[in-house]
Amino acid sequence: MSFKEYCRRKWIHPDELERKVAQLRSEGKKIATLNGSFDLLHAGHLHMIFEASQVADVLIVALNSDASIKQYKSPLRPIIPLEGRLEMMSALEFVNFVTWFEETDPCKLLSKIRPDVHVNGSEYGENCIEADVVRQNGGKMHIVQLIPGLSTSAITKKIEELCALSGRKTP
Repeated sequence: MSFKEYCRRKWIHPDELERKVAQLRSEGKKIATLNGSFDLLHAGHLHMIFEASQVADVLIVALNSDASIKQYKSPLRPIIPLEGRLEMMSALEFVNFVTWFEETDPCKLLSKIRPDVHVNGSEYGENCIEADVVRQNGGKMHIVQLIPGLSTSAITKKIEELCALSGRKTP
């Protein structure tokens, strides 16, 4: 089996999401969700993803599409295209399934999944944009404390500083 074939076994196309969730629920599985761009996957992300995997039987990670990231972050992002981000996420043993969404926020997707637990980083808090749709569907929020210095913003800032020190231009 190739790496791509291995990864694709965990992918749920958004059109198939409701069917897959119904199957998982019929098996009595408790579902946790986590969403984000996960562009420049780093140790802070891994900590949060692992913790998310511990709060339910199944973890579904939902990634923003490239177009979505361009809209809410920057026209220069993502750095890693969706397929690569899907592959990285799928390669993680503690991630059960990966899907994606086109909107700038995951609320529509979460209303389809109706997670038992939705996980988010402490920078967004209990009252994040996802909270209402999660609670309206009977789910609860789980907030993960961030590890200081391990954020995409901190990493890109450090890269910019290193480039400045070396006399190289950053994009």
